Amino acid sequence: MVSGDSDWDRTRADGIRFTKAVLVWLKISLLSFGGPAGQIAVMHRLLVDELKWVSERRFLHALNFCMLLPGPEAQQLTIYLGWLLHRVRGGVVAGVLFVVPGALTVLGLSIIYVTYQHAVAVSSIFFGVKAAVLAIVMTALWRLSQKAIRRKALMAITAASFIASFVFAVPFPLVIITAALAAFLTGGSGKADEAGDGEGEGEANRRAIDRRATVRAIPPRRRALLVALVCGVLWLAPVALLYGWLGAGHIYTQQAMFFSQVAVVTFGGAYAVLSYMAQQTVGHYGWLSAGEMLDGLGMAETTPGPLIMVTQFVGFIGAYRSPGLLDPMLAGCLGALVTTWVTFAPCFLWIFLGAPYIEALRGNRVLAVALTGITAAVVGVILNLAIWFGLRVMFGELAEMSFGGLVLSLPVPASFDPLASTIMAGALLAVARFHVGLIKVLAASAAAGLALGLAGFL
Repeated sequence: MVSGDSDWDRTRADGIRFTKAVLVWLKISLLSFGGPAGQIAVMHRLLVDELKWVSERRFLHALNFCMLLPGPEAQQLTIYLGWLLHRVRGGVVAGVLFVVPGALTVLGLSIIYVTYQHAVAVSSIFFGVKAAVLAIVMTALWRLSQKAIRRKALMAITAASFIASFVFAVPFPLVIITAALAAFLTGGSGKADEAGDGEGEGEANRRAIDRRATVRAIPPRRRALLVALVCGVLWLAPVALLYGWLGAGHIYTQQAMFFSQVAVVTFGGAYAVLSYMAQQTVGHYGWLSAGEMLDGLGMAETTPGPLIMVTQFVGFIGAYRSPGLLDPMLAGCLGALVTTWVTFAPCFLWIFLGAPYIEALRGNRVLAVALTGITAAVVGVILNLAIWFGLRVMFGELAEMSFGGLVLSLPVPASFDPLASTIMAGALLAVARFHVGLIKVLAASAAAGLALGLAGFL
């Protein structure tokens, strides 16, 4: 029996005012450094541990679904949780706020990059922030693994997922599918509480999102059609307009079409798409050099917002170099706007279209057992991302290692950075031992980086 539209249109969450939620989503966006691992860590710490808006199991349920989607999983998770709390307006606000601070920051840094090329103060601040992000990711990963991995079989899935991702660079979708299949074949936990969606009735009743998100009926078909139409038009209408107005060969049309394609076919988040995107934008289109691509990645890693925000830097540089009749700076800003729009607009379509069905199937035993395997794999993948990020913070440039004729993606440290490692250790001690707030830790680490840069040590 299909429920009425009223079940899907309620806009007030139990005990959580919309204005308060807006401030929380803004705080998350401002603290979301360090790529998807860091962003998921910040959301988990605030929403699960501190504010207690959502239970551990509901958080992982949403995360598992987002990990299956193309595009930036951290932004999609934010949209999902915002939708659970305040439905469409909550998802829109949470998703937009997650992107805006990073977009403005990367745009400003892109302008500085092409104007000054070198900005010691900015790079020094980001040096300290990167080290602090690593500490935050490590502590969050430890807490997540303790709660998500409760059986030896799940521990084995986590280990296998980490090795497959870190050593052999197995494509992310294959890792996730294999993990879900492995969990299904092992039969899950055999206990209802491990495959279910709650942490016990008492715990679920104390969590605002768990009280709010109780709809279990399949949403009306007309709702799905309306969502697909509205979100699809918002995403693709600008692409069609650019194609019809400027033609297929114009830089803006090329960027809109290429990054729209990236939004559809790339799974596994930013790290999974970086190699493909770099190959195409550097080798095929020639919008920027390989060194500039690495600089853009460094910007995205050390600014708030999704790591995939590097697409905005690519769009800016490409349009700046091919301005046509426009001022180069204006052309670059328009290129950044185009790439940002087509990169993140599809995320709202995936969530608003798919989340109601995932919620309706939340009690399905087969789905729940498969998701336990995905949860375990997610821990392994986040560990891979944390180490990938950590090695670059602590050791700088990395080399690749080969065994005989087999070339593996195992990074080999080239040089140890004692300054970054010291800041990281201090931040880790502050977060894990003394429970210092994230803002204070990031501010102190940024100040340390700035002091080292001004003193000439960086």
